Amino acid sequence: MLDALTLDQLRTFVAIVDAGGFRAAAARLRRAQSAVSHAVAGLESALGVTLFDRSGRRPALTAEGQALLGTAREVLLRVDALRAHARGLGAGVEAELSIAVDTMFPLAIVGLALMQVREAFPHVALRVSVEPLGGPLSALLEKRASLAIQAGEDFRDPRVVQEPLWNESTVAVVARTHPLARSNGGRVGIEALARHLQIVLTDPTPLSEGRTFGVLSPQICRVATQDAKHALILAGLGWGRLPAWLVERDLKERRLVRLDARALGPRAESRFGTYLAHRIDAPPGPAGRCFVDALTRARRRAGSAAKPARRPRGQRVGRTR
Repeated sequence: MLDALTLDQLRTFVAIVDAGGFRAAAARLRRAQSAVSHAVAGLESALGVTLFDRSGRRPALTAEGQALLGTAREVLLRVDALRAHARGLGAGVEAELSIAVDTMFPLAIVGLALMQVREAFPHVALRVSVEPLGGPLSALLEKRASLAIQAGEDFRDPRVVQEPLWNESTVAVVARTHPLARSNGGRVGIEALARHLQIVLTDPTPLSEGRTFGVLSPQICRVATQDAKHALILAGLGWGRLPAWLVERDLKERRLVRLDARALGPRAESRFGTYLAHRIDAPPGPAGRCFVDALTRARRRAGSAAKPARRPRGQRVGRTR
């Protein structure tokens, strides 16, 4: 008999409970009271249970009615969600928002922005990958991602459009216990850097083949992730550059020390622009545009004073990865 159950019956059942009676439910639903009574009777028949005790002045839920009320509400919520999802698809809302994020970019900002996307588009599936160097660009070109956040000026493609976000920076750091941290208060020359192991990121794509990014030491340990690089530098294995946002707490609590090496720029700091990118043939849909707008708001919420990114003129911005 469950095949005879209808959504109208469920909505009527819930309306009676919420309104406090058959007559109030009929007024809320703008239906005749007899139609409301008929709908509930049909639901009880389909379920094989009595939902209301009608012996008193006001109908009261039976034990079975109380037990089934939560399920009825859940079914109606899911149906409403299904309809909203279908309307969104009809309006061009993406079924999934896939984002490839450069490992140099603060993922917490992405999380804040995605929370706003979830509020506006709760039925859009989310997928986030964090990739170094050429990874975000490759994710776009290979259609593994619909949006990418790129860092710096090293990876460009005419098939990809970029919108400037803001500037971030990297700093050269070493563990407090490392020999470089104990020499001249952190001031080191290029010859000293070359005597110690440098921890660098490796590119999982062929886009940087034949190129290096700020590698100064002949002694190199290559890692695949920023987390691995961070952990090895903290352990004292070698030195390297890391995003300023990532090491802020480590520097404050003296687990890491900034290196002052003129060969790496003033206080070994390098600024680079960040960009929101997408393929020319696949502009962001409503959820993607919501994410783009939310990024800047999320940055403000995070309390950053970063300036908008500008492309350097006549000079490439090199980055040690």
